[in-house]
Amino acid sequence: MRRLRTAMTLAALVLAVWAVWVLEGARAGIDITDLRVGPTPVTRMTDGSGGPPVVIAHGFAGSRQMMQGYALTLAQAGYTVYTFDFEGHGRHPQPMRGDVGAIDGTTRLLMAQVQEVIGAARQGDMPVALLGHSMATDILVRVAAEAEGTGPVVLLSAFSKAITADHPEDMLLITGAWEPGLTGFARDALRMVEPDVRMGETVTGGGVRRKAMLAPAAEHVAILHSRVGRAAALDWLNGYYEIETDGAVPPTGWALLALLAAITVLFVPVAGLAKRQVTEGGRLRAGGLAIVTLGPAVVAPVVAVALQVTVLPVLVANYLMVHLALYGVIQGALLVWLKGWPARPAPLAAGLLAGWAILVFGLALDRYGANFWPTSGRLGIIAVLCVGAIPFMLADSWLAMGAPLWQRVVARLVFLGSLGLAVALDYEGLFFLMMIAPVIVLFYLTFGVMGRATAKASGAVSAGLGLGLALAWALGVSFPLFSA
Repeated sequence: MRRLRTAMTLAALVLAVWAVWVLEGARAGIDITDLRVGPTPVTRMTDGSGGPPVVIAHGFAGSRQMMQGYALTLAQAGYTVYTFDFEGHGRHPQPMRGDVGAIDGTTRLLMAQVQEVIGAARQGDMPVALLGHSMATDILVRVAAEAEGTGPVVLLSAFSKAITADHPEDMLLITGAWEPGLTGFARDALRMVEPDVRMGETVTGGGVRRKAMLAPAAEHVAILHSRVGRAAALDWLNGYYEIETDGAVPPTGWALLALLAAITVLFVPVAGLAKRQVTEGGRLRAGGLAIVTLGPAVVAPVVAVALQVTVLPVLVANYLMVHLALYGVIQGALLVWLKGWPARPAPLAAGLLAGWAILVFGLALDRYGANFWPTSGRLGIIAVLCVGAIPFMLADSWLAMGAPLWQRVVARLVFLGSLGLAVALDYEGLFFLMMIAPVIVLFYLTFGVMGRATAKASGAVSAGLGLGLALAWALGVSFPLFSA
């Protein structure tokens, strides 16, 4: 067993070195400068050649870092790239505002923000290219209709009612092959120009150049690192600006996944630094598992929806904080009844887990994948989210302690089901809560594995405390700030 662990640690180290080599190689030779356009945080990327300007916009709950796969590819090809954080996202200090359901509400405010960045990106009379993902696609299409001096438009996972047969004039749509609903929209946008055209074909006519294509083996997030998608975007812009480039598109998506997986595995020997004698609690039978999962899964959403707490300026975070707290308290009480009290915590173990999750894993993610570092205004939000996240993770860790894999999987699926019940009870108010499912799954695949290593070494409470802080942090930095 010790040899196996040593081999896994060495393999993780090799994997981490390769991943960093690929990710840093994608940045090599590029001048990356952070600046401000008004209150908007902007990152400029250039190889110094002064190539055509490109403004890149992220999707809902995204950040500048999430778009760097495309940004670095274009910068390496000679383009001058500007990425930025929308209001309420990433490190933007101001929350989103207005009516999210009205074109003249939040959309109009975000359009004005994009136009300010376009103004900062202009280089004489050269048209500014626009590239955006998801939510940003509608905003960019509308901006292109109003702003002077915009050029080609590249849309990832697009949906916009503002697209017509003749606008945008020059547009590439890239949709993930695993996004069936959006695939139909892209095909329809292409056929506005020529009814019989197929996906992957380019149509021209009447001053319009348009293409819609699929990025293989990609869904709504993987498309951001699709090598096929990035190569197609570069080729499309090259065609517009009549530029020839010769450069490979690095596998940054695989490298990022490899780095995060390696960091997760490398925590196992770190957890052993706080090892102590731990007695596992008794395992639950199927009946007991049903009681400790279904009970809080039903009660928590019903009570939380009725309470209508409004403390945090973050979409659905108020509800989520209450839901997590109720779920954790109810489940914890039932577990104590069935399994008895867990062992006392080891502060060093909890600190090692939280520190590794936030400082090592988190900073790697922040540099290469997505914003994970809070603005000062979000620190208070993280503190309040701890009120729900810590009780929830304490109960979850105690439930998982000594439980077989199938019980751990069932418990997490039931929790996701309870969030689905909450959305069903208040669809209009909690619609955005559905976004939490991928975050929770990713959390368990990474931080959850670290927590299990801590629980084995130092007990469930130590793991629960560390994971509670990590969960509050992850939620606090990822959900958009919003002010009506």
